[in-house]
Amino acid sequence: MQLAFCLYKYFPFGGLQRDFLRIAQACQARGHAIRVYALEWRGEIPEGFEVVRVPVRALTNQRRYAKFSHWVGRDLASHPADRVVGFNKMPGLDVYFAADPCFEDKARTLRNPLYRFSARYRHFAAYERAVFAPDSQTEILMISELQQPLFIKHYATPVQRFHLLPPGISPDRRAPANAVEIRAGFRREFGLAENDLLLLQIGSGFKTKGLDRSLQALAGLPEPLRARTRLIAIGDDAPRDFQVQARRLGLADRVSILRGRSDIPRFLLGADLLLHPAYNENTGTVLLEAVVSGLPVLASAVCGYAHFITEAGAGRLVSEPFEQAAMNRILCEMLSDAGARAHWRSNALAFAEHADIYSNAERAADVILKERK
Repeated sequence: MQLAFCLYKYFPFGGLQRDFLRIAQACQARGHAIRVYALEWRGEIPEGFEVVRVPVRALTNQRRYAKFSHWVGRDLASHPADRVVGFNKMPGLDVYFAADPCFEDKARTLRNPLYRFSARYRHFAAYERAVFAPDSQTEILMISELQQPLFIKHYATPVQRFHLLPPGISPDRRAPANAVEIRAGFRREFGLAENDLLLLQIGSGFKTKGLDRSLQALAGLPEPLRARTRLIAIGDDAPRDFQVQARRLGLADRVSILRGRSDIPRFLLGADLLLHPAYNENTGTVLLEAVVSGLPVLASAVCGYAHFITEAGAGRLVSEPFEQAAMNRILCEMLSDAGARAHWRSNALAFAEHADIYSNAERAADVILKERK
């Protein structure tokens, strides 16, 4: 079959983008042709992919996204596809991969009521309704079971259209046989002594992921512990506000903020703790990537995948409603207890051996390629 995949932006280090790539390649491996429509594409184009950069411009994102959808619709009319798969909400999809939380619920619970009179609200609400309305034919690939009841609440979406997928953790995140050697080499490269502690935070969108919370927690450590602790944050985002915050907190020499990169497994093996105190997070793939590499996790309970940390016994959570003092206390306890960190690491590696957390792409391909009635 000819498959058409739609997403607004592709860059190599985004979680949604990596999910898209694995799913498209799983479909390609079964013999199907892949065409991708995108506003922006950064990075290499996989062999055999046809990438169509949609040439539309607008002053606002919502207007640009509307133009994207209309342009793609016209192109598909003259260059048909057997399935149209979207990784952003838009009309005309056969299958939607639900990487984002319910927009309508957030608009009603987190925004001023006047927000619902804005052009931005009207656009995103209409595009979400096009996917989830009861009379829509779009099949929905869910990656967070927490969100399904919200979509049903606001749209009365028939339950049979939802397909809950397991997480899609890439096997290359698992700790290899020479993990000890990789860790030692990494720590030498970054000047980390045996007694030093490295905190790691990974994810584009530093504000949403709670980097400010991590900086405050680092600053709140007792001086002897803070003096031997460093934080590395990695993501495709503007670092300036957080660099200013680090300087204000007296952490300029303890914090490094790096752009997205391809050698994340080395960082997971070289660090002592992953921080992910997100303000909101549909899933949190990096939580499981840390677990399968044996890296203990401290995350906010709001993350969709936070329950895996509890199930694996691989770290601790900051309960909701989030309190900075609670995170500060838990971080201090985790860094002060080497025995507990070793126990969490052992639990995490055992969990990685048997948990169904790798088959996201194959299960998604099953739904995409299923014969339609």
